[in-house]
Amino acid sequence: MVRPQVPEGVHRSPRLRRAGAVLTSLSALIATSVLAGPAAAAGAGGPCDLERTGAHHSEGLDTWNSRYPRPVRSLDAVMVFLRFPDAKPKVTPRRLAADHTPATADFFEKSSYGRFRLRVHPRQNWITMPQASTAYAIQRDWNSGRRAAYLRDAIAVSDPRVDFSRYDIVYLVADPDAPGVDADATKVVNFERPIRADGTDLRRLVTVFEHHPPDRNVLAHETGHVFDLPDLYHRPEDTDNSGEWDTYVGDWDLMGSQFGLAPDPFGWHKWKLGWLDDRQVTCDRALGSRMYTLEPLGASMNGSRSGLDTRTRLVVVRTGPTTALAIEVRGRYGNDSRLCTEGVLVYRVRNDTASGDGPIQVLDGHPTSSACWSESVYPALADAPLGIGDSLAAKDDGVRVTVTGRATGGGWSIKVTRRELGS
Repeated sequence: MVRPQVPEGVHRSPRLRRAGAVLTSLSALIATSVLAGPAAAAGAGGPCDLERTGAHHSEGLDTWNSRYPRPVRSLDAVMVFLRFPDAKPKVTPRRLAADHTPATADFFEKSSYGRFRLRVHPRQNWITMPQASTAYAIQRDWNSGRRAAYLRDAIAVSDPRVDFSRYDIVYLVADPDAPGVDADATKVVNFERPIRADGTDLRRLVTVFEHHPPDRNVLAHETGHVFDLPDLYHRPEDTDNSGEWDTYVGDWDLMGSQFGLAPDPFGWHKWKLGWLDDRQVTCDRALGSRMYTLEPLGASMNGSRSGLDTRTRLVVVRTGPTTALAIEVRGRYGNDSRLCTEGVLVYRVRNDTASGDGPIQVLDGHPTSSACWSESVYPALADAPLGIGDSLAAKDDGVRVTVTGRATGGGWSIKVTRRELGS
């Protein structure tokens, strides 16, 4: 029997934490690992788009893992509301749906420059689970057998009322006030072998146990996993999980923290998902120095689709067989309207590092200072972007990035210098 993996889900910074389907045994279906999966063409490719590896949610993007839906079109999601015999819900499904939509769809609309639309279809009534909420022992690191029982029961009671064949994504939303519900258990559960319902394969389920109102951007984070994006936070090794979670990327990209001041996905992720075209990504390959003009990542495109706008939004420097440096401009646009520090952000990407192990690490342009202590999830990286005149040397990569000024029309001028390692 295949043992269940630890499902992926959001983290909560300690200082921000708030007090008939035909099924086989789900215990045997929940994967211990997620294989690389079949490939599908992802774009023109090139020397800078790291190859996809077998790492869970690999940051390689030369091909698309077709086990996951790619969000370059409209996708439909059903939102099912589950209550329990041991509790009377204090809020209605309509109120809970409003906690997440249209906010989640709006987030992706902005991030994708209109290339992706998430259409959420909330059910209007509660569906009652067969067991009390306490019977499932719901918690962050969930017992595999209890989690399997919850999923088995949820699909079984929902199937007579939901035609799963109509939807690309399934959100299972539990009554947040039931005594056995733990908000930290909000997760995406992946299956090694899909379960069948209404003639369709369910490869993963989003289990939502959020309080009302929920944590900011929590459903957008979980939906990112549905699109093969990794967790970017660092889970502490202390038994009580009280250490720092945000040392890898801080506020940058909601796959790190749902509370971040700059939750818009990294340009690397927008490229991976198909929201940036290859024409908007510049690959820096040669030794020596070159000048580039970068358009802010979050600024709106010329036209409704990114293909109509060919201005550079991302510069990538391939630094090794499994690594690359990515350079982008972050400003107070769209999802980043609460951004702490504007400027040129540099980060390292690894294609062989699994979700949760640090596949992306932000390089701090101001390592001796911090910013936004009252709001940032990790002030040490809140001022990571480079301003005009600043320079960052990634010595291990043989790369230096210097911001030389602002260009007409809002772009930022940068110089990238590459040298041979050891020279």
